[in-house]
Amino acid sequence: MSSATLPALSFGVFDHLDHAGGSLRQQYRDRLEIASACDQAGFRAYHVAEHHGTPHGLAASPNLFLSAVAQRTRKLRLGPLVMLLNLYHPLRAFEEICMLDQLSGGRLDLGIGRGGVPLELSFFGVSAAEAQDRYNEAAEIVIKAMEADALTYYGRYFSISDVPITLSPIQKPYPPLWYGTTKPETARWAAENSINIACVGKSGTIRAITDAYRAHFTARPTQDMPLLGMVRIVVIAKSDAEARTLAAPAYARWFETFTFLSRTRKLPLPPNLPESFEQALDDGFCVVGSPSTVRQALRSQVAEAGVTYVMCQLAFGDLPLAASLQTISAMRSIIIPDLARRASDFGRDELH
Repeated sequence: MSSATLPALSFGVFDHLDHAGGSLRQQYRDRLEIASACDQAGFRAYHVAEHHGTPHGLAASPNLFLSAVAQRTRKLRLGPLVMLLNLYHPLRAFEEICMLDQLSGGRLDLGIGRGGVPLELSFFGVSAAEAQDRYNEAAEIVIKAMEADALTYYGRYFSISDVPITLSPIQKPYPPLWYGTTKPETARWAAENSINIACVGKSGTIRAITDAYRAHFTARPTQDMPLLGMVRIVVIAKSDAEARTLAAPAYARWFETFTFLSRTRKLPLPPNLPESFEQALDDGFCVVGSPSTVRQALRSQVAEAGVTYVMCQLAFGDLPLAASLQTISAMRSIIIPDLARRASDFGRDELH
C-alpha cells in the first residue's frame, strides 16, 4: 500500500463534444464559453474525447479545439482524453503535444490511448488486430521524444532515423499522463506507471478499480498519488423536477449520438451504458437535481467509488447553454466549496 499523500478532491470537465443538432460553429462557441466559465469557477481541467465519423464527437482534432480553450482560460488545465495515437504518426503527435503545452503555459494533461471503437480506426485503415501493438510503438516513441535531442527508432510500424527534436513541452519530462480504464487489471498497469485514470461505471464497479490502483501504487519521494477520476453527467437547477426536465431529453439526444455507429452499421450496442435516463439516474451515471440533492449524491458516490476527482459532463445532447452555465454557477458557489476537501474528510477508511 502506498504512503503517498491523498490529494484533495477536485472537479474537472469531460466532454464528448457531441452534436447538439444545431449550428456546429455556434456549438464550438458555446463550448468555449463553458470552458471560460469553468476556469472562473475553479474546475481543475477540461478533458475532451476524440471520435471520428460520428456525431458523438465533434472534436476530431482535440488539440486544435483545446488550443482555442487555452487562449480563453488562465488556470484551467486541458487535454485530450484520449488522443488516439493509432491515427497519428507519433512524431507528429509529439510535436502537437509540445505545441499545446507551450501555448497553454504548461497546462496540458495528456490522455493517450489506442482507441476503443474498432470501426473508427478502420476508417483510417487501422485494423483491430494491429491496434494494440501499433499503439504501444507510438506511445513509446512519443515518450522517448520528450527527453531526446534527436530521435531514432526502428519498429514494426514506424521507422525514424536521426530526426532532430526541436520542440519540447514546458512540463518536464512530459505532461501528466491519463488513461481511461474499465477494469482493475488496467488500473494496476496505470498505478505502476503513475498515470492518472478516468473511470466510467457504477460506483461499486469503479471501487474495484480504485482499490486495485491503490494496492499497486508505490509513491516516489514527495510524490502525490495521481488522480483517480470518475465521469458523471451533472445537471443542477432550482428543483429536482426542473433539473430532470432539462436533463431527460438531453440524455436521450446524447444516447442517440453515442449509439450512432452501432445503429447505422448494425453493430452491438456499447455494453454497460444506461439506455434510458431513468436507468442512468438509478445507476448514478446521471447526477441531477437541486444543489442539495446533487451535493449529497456526489458525496455518497465519491466515498463509495473511492475516487479523488469528479469529471463532470456539463454539456451533452441538446442541453441548452443556459442550463450548463446554471450548473457551473451552482458548482462554483455550493458544490466545489463544500466537497473540495482532502479525501480524508470522506473517511480515510473508505479509501483504503
